[in-house]
This record gives sequence, structure tokens and C-alpha cells, in this order.
Amino acid sequence: MTRAIAVYPGTFDPITLGHEDMLQRAARLFDHVIVAVAAAHHKKTMFTLDERMAMVREAVKPYPQVTVESFSGLLRDFVVASGGKAVVRGLRGVTDFDYEVQLAGMNRSLMPDVETVFLTPNAKYQSISSTLVREIATLGGEVDKFVSPSVHQGLMDKVRRLGRA
Repeated sequence: MTRAIAVYPGTFDPITLGHEDMLQRAARLFDHVIVAVAAAHHKKTMFTLDERMAMVREAVKPYPQVTVESFSGLLRDFVVASGGKAVVRGLRGVTDFDYEVQLAGMNRSLMPDVETVFLTPNAKYQSISSTLVREIATLGGEVDKFVSPSVHQGLMDKVRRLGRA
């Protein structure tokens, strides 16, 4: 029997409760979920790849069928090498939808045997994004309701080290 493997890609800079909600949902749908943490050469991240990997590993501890790996380059290459049959993407609203549908179409061209599965987060997480969490934390705002306690601690430590807030 073939196991249904899904890949949930992102930069996770940092991983939010919205991401964790998506992981929980994906873990119920697939036999194995690989959280693919992007090296993100195209983005300036607040956290290093190792820091992001550690935060994600902490978040997935409750899910034995979820593993965490890093990747760089095309998502297609990672998914195919991992034996993935689906790519999981979260949709918070219509803005995400426009971008994600375009991305899904391109991915279908690159990997015709892999499906993109869109999941919507719990309503209480729909406004959360890593970008907004970083910005609010950097400006001295409260972000503890958007991230897990361990991520919150790491985020506050990072903001202090960077001399912000």
C-alpha cells in the first residue's frame, strides 16, 4: 500500500499558530506530512534556517507522522525527491487565493502527478501572518496570542538581540 505523503512548504519565519493549525489539519488527512522549511534565499528572514527548523520541530512534536526538512531551490525537486503526492497550502482570504491558484497552476505544470490541497485555517487564525507577527514584535507590540510560547520566547530574544522594540 502506498502512503499518502504531503509536503507543507514555507519559510516559517516564525511559525505561527495559523501554521500549526494547518499542520494539525494536514496530519489528519495524510499518512505522512513533511514540513519543508525553505532556505529562502529570495527573502531576508529574521531567523536563520537552523532557528526556523528548531521552532518547527518543537511545534510538530505532538504529531509523530510529521517530519521537518529544509530545502532550497525548486519546491518541485524537493516534492518529487520526497515522494510527495500533495502540496499543502493555506488560504486565509481572497488575496492568498489569487496568488495560490497561480502557484498551483505552475506547480501542476512542473509536477503533473502532485496535487495542491488548499486548507483554510480556523477563523481565529485568518489574520495571522509571519510578516505581521515579526513587524508587531519589532515595534514592541504583543504577539503572544499569535505564536506558541516557545516561539514567542525565541521571537522576543531575537528582537532584543537585534536591538529593536
